[in-house]
Amino acid sequence: MKLGKVELCHFLQLIALFLCFSGMSQAELSRSRSKPYFQSGRSRTKRSWVWNQFFVLEEYMGSDPLYVGKLHSDVDKGDGSIKYILSGEGASSIFIIDENTGDIHATKRLDREEQAYYTLRAQALDRLTNKPVEPESEFVIKIQDINDNEPKFLDGPYTAGVPEMSPVGTSVVQVTATDADDPTYGNSARVVYSILQGQPYFSVEPKTGVIKTALPNMDREAKDQYLLVIQAKDMVGQNGGLSGTTSVTVTLTDVNDNPPRFPRRSYQYNVPESLPVASVVARIKAADADIGANAEMEYKIVDGDGLGIFKISVDKDTQEGIITIQKDLDFEAKTSYTLRIEAANKDADPRFLSLGPFSDTTTVKIIVEDVDEPPVFSSPLYPMEVSEATQVGNIIGTVAAHDPDSSNSPVRYSIDRNTDLERYFNIDANSGVITTAKSLDRETNAVHNITVLAMESQNPSQVGRGYVAITILDINDNAPEFAMDYETTVCENAQPGQVIQKISAVDKDEPSNGHQFYFSLTTDATNNHNFSLKDNKDNTASILTRRNGFRRQEQSVYYLPIFIVDSGSPSLSSTNTLTIRVCDCDADGVAQTCNAEAYVLPAGLSTGALIAILACVLTLLVLILLIVTMRRRKKEPLIFDEERDIRENIVRYDDEGGGEEDTEAFDMAALRNLNVIRDTKTRRDVTPEIQFLSRPTFKSIPDNVIFREFIWERLKEADVDPCAPPYDSLQTYAFEGNGSVAESLSSLDSISSNSDQNYDYLSDWGPRFKRLADMYGTGPESLYS
Repeated sequence: MKLGKVELCHFLQLIALFLCFSGMSQAELSRSRSKPYFQSGRSRTKRSWVWNQFFVLEEYMGSDPLYVGKLHSDVDKGDGSIKYILSGEGASSIFIIDENTGDIHATKRLDREEQAYYTLRAQALDRLTNKPVEPESEFVIKIQDINDNEPKFLDGPYTAGVPEMSPVGTSVVQVTATDADDPTYGNSARVVYSILQGQPYFSVEPKTGVIKTALPNMDREAKDQYLLVIQAKDMVGQNGGLSGTTSVTVTLTDVNDNPPRFPRRSYQYNVPESLPVASVVARIKAADADIGANAEMEYKIVDGDGLGIFKISVDKDTQEGIITIQKDLDFEAKTSYTLRIEAANKDADPRFLSLGPFSDTTTVKIIVEDVDEPPVFSSPLYPMEVSEATQVGNIIGTVAAHDPDSSNSPVRYSIDRNTDLERYFNIDANSGVITTAKSLDRETNAVHNITVLAMESQNPSQVGRGYVAITILDINDNAPEFAMDYETTVCENAQPGQVIQKISAVDKDEPSNGHQFYFSLTTDATNNHNFSLKDNKDNTASILTRRNGFRRQEQSVYYLPIFIVDSGSPSLSSTNTLTIRVCDCDADGVAQTCNAEAYVLPAGLSTGALIAILACVLTLLVLILLIVTMRRRKKEPLIFDEERDIRENIVRYDDEGGGEEDTEAFDMAALRNLNVIRDTKTRRDVTPEIQFLSRPTFKSIPDNVIFREFIWERLKEADVDPCAPPYDSLQTYAFEGNGSVAESLSSLDSISSNSDQNYDYLSDWGPRFKRLADMYGTGPESLYS
């Protein structure tokens, strides 16, 4: 009869219960003579009970409390005078005791994996006195394990790698499952491993969980990853055991088991002959199924006729072979090249050398294409020399260029004027002969670097460039001169034969043997009694005194002409004048002062006179400043109107005209001849802007008689006034006459009255009346609209 999983589990529980009951029969209280018991007030007695372990089955699923065991004391006569109490772990909460009978029961489901045993203490008490009749004893309740936990892979899922082409039995990874059941009781925690998915490539050791390869020559290039499912089952793998699974991802790592192979046996590329050196001609690549370092390549040219013309290198990122040019290509010299190129793995694995050579070759043919090239000079640089004394038009040298193409077009020459801005040279367009166009001076420019252009006659866009370095040869055309501006002094207490100056010379020329200068005094200065010259024969000369007793009062400056000759052929000479000042010196011969006027009394004004003149000038400036200040204050108005409401303001322009010289603003005759009554005239310096058409015009003839009388009165007063200014001045009077036809223009009455007078015509009088038009107008822009 075959039992199912559930029936087998119940069967095992019944067996465990049987074992538990048989153990409890041994654990009941019995008389023991091992230890004495002392009780106060009584004689020594022997211990009446001992304890053994109790066992209880875990995961009990019954409805009634689970019977654990029974406590009994020899003192208990069964008359109910003894009661039993329980304390310790789980007392009252998990384990209860019948105080009359001593029966112990478990009230909750127990799990050994949570707690494997409980330690409790039991005691028998007299029910009346509540005093112990037996000493307290400790006992243990152990939880009996059942197979209720499946194995678990705590570290799963797993990932691992193994090299491809590994032999059978190569260890990949070890998996470990743990079972929470008791490993010391039965087979509940004894685990066995098996593989559910991943055959026939891998296997697993049943006891250790080590995964190994099961097939040889597994190729990463065919399949690089495998997913395994590993099972762990307890009860030693028997039926009824619990199991758990995990996944293992195994990746095949690469090894160098594939040689490189070119996809094609031959390649062909076309390149122009004008391609510069170091340019890329082609990129080729050998295929390799491996990856990473196993696919790294090395390329080299093993044969062909372009070994010195081309080279090949590897691109580290793409592992391509890059063919570049090492020398210039020339279609007229060679039209094609053939290269045999080999590709090989950088690091070969000796285990796989038997599979064949880990290299491959291919043929590359390079076709050179003809292009129209510019003319080429016979030399990259033409060094030339010419004397700076050469005449204009003399030949310096010749350059030559030719067309490298098969057409061999004629070449015309010219000078790049950006390299010869001063146009010192010319070149014959047909022959390439370079001649001088101007006089040359080595001291101005010793070397001329010019660029010669050569262009094809048939295609002027093709231009070649040649470089010419013209060195100007020196001739002796510059006379020597002092090396610097000397400041020579002689002390008044100088002694005869004393050296007062050492001089040298310079020459702009550069003779091949170096400079050699000769110094002497001129013929006129040879017989002077003051100074002499000594040539030191080392391009220097010394100036010496011939006498003593120099006096600044007698002569403060001496001029000594010196004759200098160079060693050129022909030699050149020059006369340079040395200025020597007489100075007052201290005891060490150091000049203190060289001013001759310090001993001469001034012939001009004295210091006191100069101070007096300066004081007068300052006083005059102060008076002028005071007068200007007073005149400015006199012109300031006496009454300052504060800003008021705009309706009560009188617009003031402060226009005083141009003075007496402004004869265009008004007629001066009105003041000179008061008997003349003139018609109203318009200003001749102002052009009328607007014709007054919006209002009838009235001919305004002021009453000149009133103003004439007013002016005569004021004129008489000014003539007899002793305080009047003693010069012509402008007198201003605030006299407005007797009235106006337009009556009052004040706005004080117009606001309070119901006047219907229209002032819109003010806007037609021009910009000078715009303010009044804004104040009194009735248009949309009026201030009071």
